Amino acid sequence: MKRSLRNEVFAYIKEKYGAEPEYLWARYPGYAVFRHSDNSKWFCAVMNVERAKLGLSGDGFADIINIKTGDVLLTDMLLREEGFLPAYHMSRGNWISVLLDGTVPLERICALTDTSFNATASAQKKKLSRPPKEWIIPANPKYYDIVHAFDSTDTIEWKQGSGIRKGDTVYMYVGAPVSAVMYRCKVTETDIPCDYKGKELTITKLMRIVLQKRYSPDIFTFKVLGDSFGIFAVRGPRGIPNSLSNALNMDGEK
Repeated sequence: MKRSLRNEVFAYIKEKYGAEPEYLWARYPGYAVFRHSDNSKWFCAVMNVERAKLGLSGDGFADIINIKTGDVLLTDMLLREEGFLPAYHMSRGNWISVLLDGTVPLERICALTDTSFNATASAQKKKLSRPPKEWIIPANPKYYDIVHAFDSTDTIEWKQGSGIRKGDTVYMYVGAPVSAVMYRCKVTETDIPCDYKGKELTITKLMRIVLQKRYSPDIFTFKVLGDSFGIFAVRGPRGIPNSLSNALNMDGEK
């Protein structure tokens, strides 16, 4: 009989997510669930189930972990591999059972546990766990002398747009008369309180940005953005297509 990886999985979950197993059923003392701390949703369940109920040969019980893939196609692909079974007592479209007998390596089980954690996370937690993103943001010389903003420093505070987070990259599109992307900056801090109200501008939060790259104003002009990259207006923060990202990261001057 192969040794169960139950304890190793428990240790991984505790170390990475700080979650402890909950034993909810007196009738099934070997069943443990793990929950998110904010929304109380299960992100995995470890069970010891009769082998016959899992469609396995032999007598006795087998330890399994139920994880949520959140993807029917991924579930279908995994079920073609040894060690993966249709979800036991869970929705079979989005969940899957994985044997803990070593057929599937511990490293892969841990990676799938991460997938399940993310698939069951709250919207706020998913937002916080997203990878860094690239944005193009407007900078109007009418309100601020952005052309000379980095003459004597590489760090400034700027109006924070919705969705922008620490670690993101912002490309600053300077409005008329420049009408071109001039700077690439890294966001190092967000949610800095601000209480500014003008006739045409209100600012409640600032972000701190650090200059990484300058661009000549004749490279990524308004016309080039429209003709080559399909961006015909920059009225607020917006994501950028991969083609523009590649061009911005290859061209320009330090």
